[in-house]
Amino acid sequence: MTKGLEFDPGFAPYVLAFQGTVEYLYLDINRFKNLSQKKIKFRQYYKKILEIYKNNLGFYIGCLLWALYLKSQDTQKIINNPCFGQKYDEENNTSEVDFLLKFIELFPKDMKYFLNEQFEFDKNEIFIIEQYKKFLAENRGFVETKTNDDIKIPSDIKKDADKSFKNIIDEAIKQENLSLLVNSIQLLV
Repeated sequence: MTKGLEFDPGFAPYVLAFQGTVEYLYLDINRFKNLSQKKIKFRQYYKKILEIYKNNLGFYIGCLLWALYLKSQDTQKIINNPCFGQKYDEENNTSEVDFLLKFIELFPKDMKYFLNEQFEFDKNEIFIIEQYKKFLAENRGFVETKTNDDIKIPSDIKKDADKSFKNIIDEAIKQENLSLLVNSIQLLV
């Protein structure tokens, strides 16, 4: 007999702090006064910044896929939810996503300024990030989520969950690479 459904399928060890890392890298870039030195530093860091972005995007996609998978199961208790019973703080709940959305707005300008290259984020990726923010807000940070029936899925997300979602998530965790989940974006949009 199953004692419940895990809140986290195993993402926690592979989630990277986007805001803290990006702020640190930009501080390092901006410590130079000379523009050519800043350009060199940006060139060194921009691929790492995008790699961390893809990791976080994969995490958001994975969370939405996991929620859909959980919703497709019979009613069960959610176990090991570290948020349950905590005080809800909306600003804190979505601050990382807000930072990421602001980053998406500014990063193409930095690419043009520092590297003289055009850059644009995929519209489906932006859609997922916005939906993930709604997901966090609608579920109030999961502080009251006791069962899988309590989970709310944003209305604009495809809800055609199936058992393959778990396999997709398990494979990304097995490979210790959440950015692999970006390849599953079409399952949600």
